[in-house]
Amino acid sequence: MLAGKRPKNLGVKDGKLAACPGKPNCVSSQASSASHRVPPLPLSGEPAADMKRLKEVVNKLPGASLVEEDKHYLYFECASKLLGFVDDLEFYCDPAEEVIHVRSASRLGYSDLGVNRKRIEGIRRKFELA
Repeated sequence: MLAGKRPKNLGVKDGKLAACPGKPNCVSSQASSASHRVPPLPLSGEPAADMKRLKEVVNKLPGASLVEEDKHYLYFECASKLLGFVDDLEFYCDPAEEVIHVRSASRLGYSDLGVNRKRIEGIRRKFELA
């Protein structure tokens, strides 16, 4: 399995998820560069209910396992079926902005061939339908 080490910079600090590194294997709704940026998930009502629904959606993804959870934060590790590469997937609910910020980043390698962006967009579709 090619898990790599869990990054020490994960979590929410001053309302922000970790910045994406300079490699094309990370996407974030808080990224400043267009190549890394994805839209946040919109809150549809009660933040606690939306976070619960989001957790249910992500828990159904193959290879996803919940690592950390609190009222406004979810952190999953997502292992690929082939070779077991691990990506770090985070969600931060910001009720003031009425969004759930997202970040998905590969631990190893340079390019992820768009896997993290596709994962977030798949989650977005399922979340909006749930």
